[in-house]
Amino acid sequence: MANLKDKIAVVTGASRGIGRAIALRLAAEGAKVVVTATTLDGAQKTADAIRQSGGEALPVQVNVADADSVTQLFKTVMDQYGRVDILVNNAGITRDNLLVRMSQEEWQTVLDVNLTGVFNCIKAVTRTMMKQRAGKIINISSVVGEIGNAGQANYSAAKAGIIGLTKSVAKELAGRNIQVNCIAPGYIQTDMTEQIPESAKEQLLNAIPSGRMGKPEDVAGLVAFLCSSDADYITGQVINVDGGMVM
Repeated sequence: MANLKDKIAVVTGASRGIGRAIALRLAAEGAKVVVTATTLDGAQKTADAIRQSGGEALPVQVNVADADSVTQLFKTVMDQYGRVDILVNNAGITRDNLLVRMSQEEWQTVLDVNLTGVFNCIKAVTRTMMKQRAGKIINISSVVGEIGNAGQANYSAAKAGIIGLTKSVAKELAGRNIQVNCIAPGYIQTDMTEQIPESAKEQLLNAIPSGRMGKPEDVAGLVAFLCSSDADYITGQVINVDGGMVM
């Protein structure tokens, strides 16, 4: 078990799926979790679940693609808690289409949320963590950022960008005792993957040596470890949680 007692953790995109599982796990490990989502209602539902389990949570509505919204988020966190120990950049969207049909809006919207959103959040928290001389930043990428995927040029490009961003920021902040790592989930059972046609799901399962899709909790467990003191000498890494899909 990771001991995160009284650590202040910010989790973006935490209303459902992987983000919700991460928020619940960090709270179970003792962290006080700032739950963010694009709607206050979405953030509130996860925060309520944390409180019902005896944890502490603060729901905040934020648009990670908007730098001003992110600045306000971290002002709220600092006003409430005075520090930020953990940042988990999980917020993401899809606008899938073949490249030949992909609109400029579909391309830009995904880049704005999935990549620029991560940049905005890291930049907003960096000075605070540098002053603390401590911090953990976990960025959620995807296996498609490593291997690509037809119909997801925008999503794959953004997720690949997160990997490069992670490594660069890890080098910049390592001297201040801030660890920055990246998790690349494979096919995880979420609302997003539920939309995949059954025939395509069967093909996917055949490509996964473990023979099953992952669960959000599979990712959350690794996040908890990377946020703990056991991972203080791990930084700049990309760790796949994919049942052996990408080796």
